[in-house]
Amino acid sequence: MKSNMKISLRKALVPCILAVFLHAEMPAQQQQQQNQQQTQPGQQNQQQQDQNAPEAGGPTGDTGAIAIPKKKEKEEAPPPPPEPKVKNPPGLENYSLRVNVPVVNVDVGVVLEKTHQFVPNLRKENFRVYEDGVPQQITDFRRIQAPITAVLLVEFASTSWWFIQDMEDAAYTFAQQLKPDDYIAVVMYDMHTQILTDFTQDKRLVYEALNSLTIPTWHETNLFDALYETLDRLTRVDGRKYVILISSGRDTFSKITLDKVLQKIKSTPNVTIFSIGTGQTARIMADSYGMMGPIRNLDYLQADNQMTTFARMTGGMAFFPRFAGEMPDIFHQINESIRNEYVLSYHPTNQKLDGTWRKIRVELVDEEGHPLRMQDEKHHPLKYDVVARDGYKAQQQVE
Repeated sequence: MKSNMKISLRKALVPCILAVFLHAEMPAQQQQQQNQQQTQPGQQNQQQQDQNAPEAGGPTGDTGAIAIPKKKEKEEAPPPPPEPKVKNPPGLENYSLRVNVPVVNVDVGVVLEKTHQFVPNLRKENFRVYEDGVPQQITDFRRIQAPITAVLLVEFASTSWWFIQDMEDAAYTFAQQLKPDDYIAVVMYDMHTQILTDFTQDKRLVYEALNSLTIPTWHETNLFDALYETLDRLTRVDGRKYVILISSGRDTFSKITLDKVLQKIKSTPNVTIFSIGTGQTARIMADSYGMMGPIRNLDYLQADNQMTTFARMTGGMAFFPRFAGEMPDIFHQINESIRNEYVLSYHPTNQKLDGTWRKIRVELVDEEGHPLRMQDEKHHPLKYDVVARDGYKAQQQVE
C-alpha cells in the first residue's frame, strides 16, 4: 500500500518538476534566440566582408574548406624620399649659371672669275671650312638674298681733281643701284670725319649728300681715323653691315695707326669692306711723265695694299678701276656678292675664350671630296673665286 502511494506520488511530482524546469528554461532560450536574431545581421555582414576579402579566395559563394586563397598583389615600391632643399646662408641670393657655346657664322660668296657672276645651286656638302687648319663641322647652311645695310665712306680732299672725279663716279654709280629696302649712310672724310646723312632708305637724301661735296677744304686724308670711327659706330648696328670705301688708300695725318685699325677690323663682327681705289689713271699718267718717283710710287703701292688688306680680312673685294666705264660692272659685282651669299655656321672645336685670332679657310669640293670643278655649256673649265672672311677674333672670358 505504501509502495503504491509512493509511485503515485512520484507520478504526481514529475509533471510539477517538469513544469517548473520548463518555466525556468524557456525565458533563457527565448532570450538566447532574441540575442541570436539581433546579432545575426552583423554576423552576416562580417561573413560577407570576409568572403569579399582577398584572403577568402574564389567567388563569394564558395565557402568550402578547399577554397584556395588569392595571391597577394605585389606591394609597390615606396616613392623615393624628396631631395633635401639646400637653404642659402642668410643674405645670399639665388644665382643662375649660363654657358655660352660659341657659334661662328661665315658669309661666303662664290663668283666666276671672268664674268663675276654669283654661282647658285651649291649645297652644304660642297663646302669645307677650316679653322687654323682644323676641319670644322657645318651645323647650319643657307643662302640669303636680302636688303643691305651699308656705309658709303668717301675720301674728299684737295689732292687732285682726278681723285675727286673717280670718287664721284663710283659713289653715284653705287647710289643708282640701290634698292628701296636698302639702308645707306654717307660719311665723308679728309682731315676730319663727317656724317653727311645717317642711315636712310631715301635715295634722294643720298644724292643730296653727294651733291654737297663741291669744294674740298683740307689736303690731309686721315683714312685710319675715318675707318676706325666708322667701324666703332657700326658695332651698335645689328645684323650684317657693309662698308663701301672709295679712297686713294693714303693716310697722311691720322692719330690711329695701321696696327690699331687692323685690330679694330678683327674685333668688329659682321662687317664686310669693299674697297674702290681712286686716281689710278692719274698715277699712270704722272708716272709716264716721270712725275712720281720711287718714293711716291712706293707710297701709293702701300696704299693699294692697305685697301686690299681691309677687304680681304673681312671677306670683301678690292677694285682699282682706270676708267669710269668700269664702275657699273664693279658695283654690279659688289651687289651680286652682297645680296647673294651662302651663310655657313659651325661650333669651333677650339672653344677657348682667349681672344686670339682664328684663321678661316673655305674650300669647294665635289661629292668625292676633290676640289670642285665647274664647266660652262661647252664643257670649258670655269675659274671661280671663293670670297670669305679671312678669320675672326675669339671672345674674351670677360665679354
